[in-house]
Amino acid sequence: MRDGAQLAARVWLPEEAEQTPMPAIMEYIPYRKRDITRGRDATNHAYLAGHGYVCIRVDMRGSGDSDGVLTDEYTQQEQEDGVDAIAWLAEQPWCDGSVGMMGISWGGFNSLQVAAKQPPALKAIISICSSDDLYADNMHYMGGCLLGDNLSEATVMFAFNTLPPDPLIVGNRWRDMWFDRMENSGLWLEQWIENQRRNAYWSTSSVNEHYSAIQCPVYAIGGWADGFTNTVLRLMQHLEVPRKGLIGPWGHKYPHQGIPGPAIGFLQEALRWWDYWLKGKDNGIMDEPMLRAWEQDSIPPDTSYAERPGRWIGESGWPSDNIRMRRYGLGPYTIVMGEGHGGPHQRDEHESSLVLQSPLSVGLFAGKWCSYAATPDLPGDQREEDGGSLIFSSRQLAEPLDIFGMPVVELELSSDKPQAMLAVRLSDVAPDGKATRVTYGLLNLSHRDSDANPEPLVPHRRYRVRIPMNGIAQRFPAGHQLRLSVSTSYWPLAWLPPEPAQVEIYPGSCTLTLPERSPGEEDARLPEFNEPEEAPPLDITTFEASEHNWLLHRDLATKESTLEVINDQGHFLIEDTGTEVRRSTREWYTTVHDDFTSARGETYTERSFKRDDWNVEIYTRSILSCDESNFFIHAQLDAYENDYRVFSKNWEKVIPRDHM
Repeated sequence: MRDGAQLAARVWLPEEAEQTPMPAIMEYIPYRKRDITRGRDATNHAYLAGHGYVCIRVDMRGSGDSDGVLTDEYTQQEQEDGVDAIAWLAEQPWCDGSVGMMGISWGGFNSLQVAAKQPPALKAIISICSSDDLYADNMHYMGGCLLGDNLSEATVMFAFNTLPPDPLIVGNRWRDMWFDRMENSGLWLEQWIENQRRNAYWSTSSVNEHYSAIQCPVYAIGGWADGFTNTVLRLMQHLEVPRKGLIGPWGHKYPHQGIPGPAIGFLQEALRWWDYWLKGKDNGIMDEPMLRAWEQDSIPPDTSYAERPGRWIGESGWPSDNIRMRRYGLGPYTIVMGEGHGGPHQRDEHESSLVLQSPLSVGLFAGKWCSYAATPDLPGDQREEDGGSLIFSSRQLAEPLDIFGMPVVELELSSDKPQAMLAVRLSDVAPDGKATRVTYGLLNLSHRDSDANPEPLVPHRRYRVRIPMNGIAQRFPAGHQLRLSVSTSYWPLAWLPPEPAQVEIYPGSCTLTLPERSPGEEDARLPEFNEPEEAPPLDITTFEASEHNWLLHRDLATKESTLEVINDQGHFLIEDTGTEVRRSTREWYTTVHDDFTSARGETYTERSFKRDDWNVEIYTRSILSCDESNFFIHAQLDAYENDYRVFSKNWEKVIPRDHM
């Protein structure tokens, strides 16, 4: 790097590259190339290298076997290092000077961020499951509400940031590097909760602040079961460079491993992209529609389905001329679907209202903001959720209804408290009454006008608020109903307000706007995706299988409810390095009765590496709780070498609530 620090990398080098230089593809993430992502890297990068590309997987500064300490996500230091790594790649004798960047999640984020730095050798990127807006569309906040995934993601990084480098790579300094990380990487949850409103902390690395800075072609990819799909739609609308978008039914996975399916031959699709932009092969990929998406068919509600029925649809541009935003009025408990009901009637100060104050059980079947589809983390049957919600239902549809885009709800309301939140959900209701959530949105009512400058509500004053829901492509069949559900809690997907609030909604002044789509001629001409392919899997020996589950515990005597999340990735041996790896994470989200200040999230992680005379174990514990005025963080870190505890540290933090 420009300051002399060294980053560790693994390179897949086609044999002929030393005689005939080739383009390079870089993935740049903090998730340990030598062990944790070794299996995924082996199937992805070896495949691309086998088709004529140098592939390089770089450990970010402070992670894996690289120098330094990682102190936060998406820093300017990280982006500068990415620029330096690309420059280094382009100068190597086996690289022809053209570089692409590719990654999922963190690697998708920094592909966009590094592209905005305009390194000369970077010719194109593929960004998967990423965000252009770190505040409004990430794992931290949504609609100004604090997400439960904030704690979950902080836990992931708390565990990663305390892991040591491998002594076989860095030598005898591994222990000093390890202690430096444990002492100085910091408690990321603290800074994420300190910044509860949109400010420079979030905007500095959000590419939506300067789309025009991205000057290379972009392929943006996501999945409807993931949390990041809105980014694909925004990038298609706002980027000025050649671009493509792809949204499948998947969770937070590479599309060739996509669950729910159908998975696609993503690596072949990636090769078409790289061949076009890095090798100049006119293979027709840019003649196809700009945006492709999986339009989902109706299914019964379930939390773990393997396939999502539907079809691929295509749009030559975005926003699309095939889509019209159609407004429907809301009546008492109804969505008025007939013609001539395209908006709210003139306000009547004396019109009747519907009163809503939801129990804290609403949200226990919401699933995860960012689903990996490896656990029952998709939303379940919404009937139990709807029992604590205000619902508006349409008549049975006389003919199918297709939507593609972001539905929007506008509500006229008042609250008896200065702080409140709303969750709105659009569901598909089958003739048997089962309700499947299609999409949803959140709004912290203090953020109704601005995420940067929130203001409390004046109790009992009427306000008009707008709540966008996540983008979706969905077909509602004839005979089904649409249901709009509104609740004042959505725990633990979103953190609770400081106290219960009773919200009055004036339905005659409210609307639901749907992005209704007419099937386009391009749909029938879309080329088929190939079946998934990848390189041979990593050779491992499994000692203990992985376990993934969500468990709901309800104590009817104490009225305590706890959602337990089990993410145990087992115990296995990586044969080619001789390293045993053990990984396990558990999370608990608890409330008691209707006490909003009883909200509590706790996480616990175990990590260990063992090989010959190298034996290290790391345990972390994080607790996030609150009262009406503050958030409280308690965190613990304990590290062991050869069964002796060699490091221990506790954190205690109090962070004032800021309209949250």
